[in-house]
Parts: sequence; structure tokens; C-alpha cells
Amino acid sequence: MKVLVLGSGAREHALVRALVADDAVSEVHAAPGNAGIALDAATHPIDLTDPLAPLGLAKRIGADLVVIGPEGPLVIGAANHLRAAGFATFGPDADAARLEGSKAFAKEVMAEAGVPTALAHVCDSVAEVEVALDQFGAPYVVKDDGLAAGKGVVVTDDRDAALDHARECLAKLGARVVIEEFLDGPEVSLFCLTDGESVVPLQPAQDFKRVHDGDLGPNTGGMGAYSPLPWAPEGMVEDVVARVVQPVVDVLRHRGTPFVGLVYAGLALTSRGIRVIEFNARFGDPETQVVLARLQTPIAHVLLGASNGTLHDVEDLRWHDGAAVTVVVASENYPGVPLLGGVIGGLDEANAVEDAYVLHAGTAPAHDGAIVSAGGRVLTVVGLGADLAAARVRAYEAVDRIELVGSHHRRDIAAAAARGEIQAP
Repeated sequence: MKVLVLGSGAREHALVRALVADDAVSEVHAAPGNAGIALDAATHPIDLTDPLAPLGLAKRIGADLVVIGPEGPLVIGAANHLRAAGFATFGPDADAARLEGSKAFAKEVMAEAGVPTALAHVCDSVAEVEVALDQFGAPYVVKDDGLAAGKGVVVTDDRDAALDHARECLAKLGARVVIEEFLDGPEVSLFCLTDGESVVPLQPAQDFKRVHDGDLGPNTGGMGAYSPLPWAPEGMVEDVVARVVQPVVDVLRHRGTPFVGLVYAGLALTSRGIRVIEFNARFGDPETQVVLARLQTPIAHVLLGASNGTLHDVEDLRWHDGAAVTVVVASENYPGVPLLGGVIGGLDEANAVEDAYVLHAGTAPAHDGAIVSAGGRVLTVVGLGADLAAARVRAYEAVDRIELVGSHHRRDIAAAAARGEIQAP
């Protein structure tokens, strides 16, 4: 089987790594990839803002399966063109990808499906925003209705800051903003594979969105993650599938826009029960890095089954015992405008740490053969262990061997969970 993975982040590197390890896969291609992915697979320059570009590449290499990593190509319809041309494609068509592309649309689908979520107002003007903020009160939750690479959400006790973010969102042509009630309780990321009818959950994870230790600072695309969740209530995954994901998949199918690919449910375990924070229409980053690290079942036929409508025939997924922790190494000034081009050292030393490995995100090769930073999130380092404490030790031992001037990372990924300090209501 020849597999083409679209994307250039650590999520895609994790997917490539899992596919390379699958005996059913003869070739792995990635587009555009990054400096680390290029060490594991054939990479191809490609413009992912062109919805037809992936189709042309899939034809040239004769792909048997195309896996779309980032949300951008999904929302502009790359999967539509691939599927229409007969390519097995893991990722929803544009209409179904609106589940991530528009938070207002997601609220509409959840209401139709009877899915528990935060109360919300969709606002078209600053005046409407002011009314909604005062109705819900602090902490204020303000979300850009469209795609924002994980950085379109502001949660703050400062009404002026909330209003400023809403103004920024509304400044874009035709934009809307969603004001929500604040949800208490720990957050969970649950990925579910679906062929538009059947739903197969993966293991849950928790990510860390704020840039600094202690969940301080602005939101980012994600600074780390861990799995499993030792504090999660028994039966949580089955409950989420039954009450959240399956109903949404059913509604989208009945609307004539079946969702094929991965539904990522971002959840809060509140004092009033499970509530959906948001949906994404693809693998999450950095949670993918820890979830795939624990997946024992070869992945290619699972993704293919979701893509061609035979997910119900796929064997039950098997999982490794133990835990995985990933830590993101970010460029100086991220999540602001990052400083790029810094030479990255210590990669071989980090990969030499037992039960740890480095996945590339924003990296590129330099003319002299060095690897340099080329994005805000540069690397994610995965550590494995018998439990979260052991996995943390491995991850941070590897992180500490990496050299990139001005880079930063959180030191508290999975720390509270490892100490048993997280409790679900």
C-alpha cells in the first residue's frame, strides 16, 4: 500500500512514523513534510492552499490512501477532489469539515443531535458581543467562528480583553464570533475514527494549550500532551461515543454530508457532566503524538477502513500498556511572531535517550546540512514509560539534550496527573 500524508507538522511526523512501521505499507510519501519527515519518507513540495494540488500529487505517485493532516485543506475541499477521482481519502469533505471550520455550524449540529455543550451566542456585531458577555459573566469565553490554528479562543476575567479579541475576530470580512459560558472541570481530547456510519474511539488524551507553566499566558496550538488519563471516570469513552460522537456522525449522514475521517471531540468534564467545548475534523496536535505512541494495532488498514466504508470490519484496536508524554519545544517569541532560522542541535543525543524520540514540526534543512527552525512549534519530544511519571522523566531527559537558542517549553506537562492531583467531578 502506498500512502500519502498531507501536512508538515509533528502530527504528520507521528502519522508517517506509524505508517512506516506498518508491514502493509510499501511506500510513505508526505507533502510538504519537514526536515524530520524527510528522513522517514519521500517528501514533495506542495501548496496546501490549492485544493487541487493534493489530487495531482496522488495521481503522480499512485497513492492507495491519502491521509489529510491539517484542517486547512479539508475546509477548502481537498478531500472532495480526491474522493471524486477515486482515491481512498482519510478526511471529511468540505461540508462535513464545517464541524471545525465554523463553530456556529458545530453548535447547530450539536443542537440537532442533542449533544451537551456550552450555552452560546453567535454574534455579528460588537453590540451583540457586549450583551452576550454581560449575560454570561466572567470568566469570558470568546471564540473566532472560523479556523485560527488553535489560537482563536480567549478565556479571561478581563471584559476589555474579551471585547478586544471579539473586535479582532469581527474585523475579518463576513466574520462572526461565538461567546460561550465558561465550562469548569478538566479537559479531555477524544479522537474517534468514522466512515460516516460506524465510530471507533481511540484512547483519550489531555493537552496543554497555554504557553507557560501553570496554564498561564496566551493560548497556543498546544505545548504538550499525555495519555492515558488515570483520573478519567470509568466508561467515559463509551459514554462520549454514545452521547456525543455517534449522534453527530448520524446527523451529518442524514443531512447528506457524511463525515469520513476523524472526529476530535474537545470535552470538559464539568460538575454537570460531560460538555463539548468544540469539535475538530482531523487528528489533533500534540495529542496525536501520544495517542499513536500507545497504539499497537498497525494503522494503515484502520485508516483505510474508515476511508472506504468498512470500518465495522476492522479488528478491535490493541494498545500498549504504559504511558506517553510529549513536550513541545517552541521558537523564541511563540505564540507571537516567532524567530526562525536558528540551528537546532542535540537531535541525535535526544533520540538516543531510551524510550524517547523526537518528532519534527517547524523544521527545515539548511544549505550546509544543518536543521533549522522554520515555525513556531519546532519539535515535539515523546517519552514512554510504565506510568506518567516514568514517561515524563524520559521526555524531559530528551528535551534537555536539545539546543536551540531562545527556545522555550513547559516543564509541567502531565505533572499534576502523575502526582494524582486531577479529579473529575
